[in-house]
Amino acid sequence: MRLAVVALALVPWLVACPAAQDTAAVDAGGGGDGPVAFAPPRGGTWAPDGGAVHFRVASERATRVEVWIYAAPRGEPARLSRTLARGADGDWRGAVTAAELAAAGVDTIYYGYRAWGPSWTYDAAWTPGSGLGFVARVTADGDRMNPNKLLLDPYAREVSHDPITPGSLDGTAYRTDDANRALDSGPIAPKAIVLPPAALTDGDLGPRPDRALADDVIYEVHLRGLTAGDAALPCAGTYAGAAARAAELAALGVTAVEFLPVQETGNDANDVDPASNSGDNYWGYSTLAFFAPDRRYACDRAPGGPTREWRAMVKAFHDHGVKVLIDVVYNHTAEGGGGSLLSLRGLDNAAYYQLSSNGLGFYDSTGIGANTNARHRLFRDLVIDSLAAWHRDLGVDGFRFDLAPVLANGCDRGCFRWDPGDPDGVLQRAARELPARPGDGGAGVDLIAEPWAIGNGTYRVGQFPAGWAEWNDQFRDLVRQDINLVGVVDVTLGGLADRLVGSPGIFRAGGRPPAASVNFVVAHDGFTLADLHACNGKNNGQAWPYGPSSGGSDNNYGWDFGGDPVRQRQAARTSLALTMLAAGVPMMVGGDEVLRSQRCNNNAYNLDSVATWLDPAAATRQAAFRTFTQRLLGFRAAHPALRRRGWHDAASLTWLGTDGLPLPDAFFHDPGAHFLAWRIAGTAAPDEPARAIYVAYNGATTTVAATLPAPTAGAAWYVVADTGAWFEDHSNFYAPGAEYRMNGRRYDVGARALAIFIER
Repeated sequence: MRLAVVALALVPWLVACPAAQDTAAVDAGGGGDGPVAFAPPRGGTWAPDGGAVHFRVASERATRVEVWIYAAPRGEPARLSRTLARGADGDWRGAVTAAELAAAGVDTIYYGYRAWGPSWTYDAAWTPGSGLGFVARVTADGDRMNPNKLLLDPYAREVSHDPITPGSLDGTAYRTDDANRALDSGPIAPKAIVLPPAALTDGDLGPRPDRALADDVIYEVHLRGLTAGDAALPCAGTYAGAAARAAELAALGVTAVEFLPVQETGNDANDVDPASNSGDNYWGYSTLAFFAPDRRYACDRAPGGPTREWRAMVKAFHDHGVKVLIDVVYNHTAEGGGGSLLSLRGLDNAAYYQLSSNGLGFYDSTGIGANTNARHRLFRDLVIDSLAAWHRDLGVDGFRFDLAPVLANGCDRGCFRWDPGDPDGVLQRAARELPARPGDGGAGVDLIAEPWAIGNGTYRVGQFPAGWAEWNDQFRDLVRQDINLVGVVDVTLGGLADRLVGSPGIFRAGGRPPAASVNFVVAHDGFTLADLHACNGKNNGQAWPYGPSSGGSDNNYGWDFGGDPVRQRQAARTSLALTMLAAGVPMMVGGDEVLRSQRCNNNAYNLDSVATWLDPAAATRQAAFRTFTQRLLGFRAAHPALRRRGWHDAASLTWLGTDGLPLPDAFFHDPGAHFLAWRIAGTAAPDEPARAIYVAYNGATTTVAATLPAPTAGAAWYVVADTGAWFEDHSNFYAPGAEYRMNGRRYDVGARALAIFIER
């Protein structure tokens, strides 16, 4: 470490550049209009004429910021530096010419920032590894600047490597305690990469799907896990690998693939020692860089490679009509709540994180240690700029926001206050500026909230503003209870009916449509669909590769059906069918179509293994279940009446009993009633091919004889599907056009089974 310091001290370039202007005149070329103004965005950006690289970073509390430029990602001293100048808007700016870079031997530009402020004042004699200028580890205003820690640009478009890598598992260089505050992190720290100008424009992104969210079926999956288990696939586990699955997912009936976090996160060291996976970060819910596609998921990891490969993957999905949604984590960062400086904390701790009341610590609604600061303009800009870049430059069609209430926290320090109506807040700005996709479809983005966090006041299901959809955990829990815990937990038909029509009791009062409810019975954090109906409780302590994993909910509402795989599969089909037939937006999890199992591990966040990867051979083993899923998704797509824009009324939907007559009100409040049928009129949506759709759901433990309502004159009822075990040999679903015409109106619905009919 001291050798690096000596080498730096000998380089004759530690000279401050002149103050950068807010704009620089460059010749845009063409049209004869002459020079145009170039206003460098935040980050590191080549000027359009290629004459210089401009750097811009935001910090209100810093008193000095320098950019340090390297020719390699690690192990070498810096080649150039510049002292940035504060502009009129408060941002810090500077530039390095192409000639200077060439003279210094810099081809690919790797860079980071060093910042001074109230906690560490500037001393001209300071060199990396020095303690000169130190005031305090943290001030009462939350300042934590330390110039010995090279800081990653928050607007980095690509990142060289993780803070912790297989070759560098010791993170003490990033720490700021007394023993480590003078350690220079520069030689090992992750660095931002300046992309060539064409990196964000090479190749098109394909035709963007503009479907309404109500018309989508979301497939939540880990990008690496989608193909990592396929040894025959070139570049398995990467963006290129995922692109190879686009046609297959479209054929299944998926219209929107939702990837778990793909923004750069600390996962390079996953499974360096498979026997010890306690520090692994497979899911990726710990963002290091909000603008950068994760390098580990690229087959081409050379500078610019992850960006090109991501864009090519998006085009592959778009070419098959599939939206690309990503799970984004803006509520906390990879810096956590500790004493390490990687990026934001060293630039302006109070601007980017919510401080505790005394300013010395942090307020936490995430379980990670520190909320981001949803009240501050710099953090708000960071989120909106990041979303815009992923949408504009990387082709993303929508976002699912992890622990989204944190982004509407109206409290500045030491508390949580729900404030979704702030016009300058993230929720309102995202819906207005991106903008949110209209309810009937068109240009824009889909905005989906995980509407809860941790702590008092953070559970906000049904309370997000217009333009937002939400994960509906009340749909999840009620359906799980009704199928798995009949006789143990009381579920009324009224509660079930509310969920099946889009949960108007939750969302309608806010003036939002049924598509505000994203309906699901399983998600990445919990049991898979197969495990939900095969596990009585979690089993997270098992050995690798299915564990051990810490945490995980104890309220899973799972049941193994006495170990009977036939009944387990039947329950899984019924759960999936209720999800796809309900008004709102259905979501399934990658591998559910082939009954993927994690062997009862319900919190596999740290398992980058066969436990979480999709098995390509499962499609053959579970061919019948996959066919059922494909036809179920196809049925939803073929019937607009199932994808309503507005709420059902008495003319569009009728609740029916076993006798085929309207269900008496008393049954909706009786926890002992378990049969619910409903008829959706074909006139409920334009272009509906069926005169009516009839669904009969039997949540009881014995078979129920149901009488269908009388068909209209000149029509008959046709059986489309039945989730009962008796129909497994036919994949529980008739092929389109081959539905069975009923001769009468009586139909036996098995225990915990569901049957679908159309009238034509």
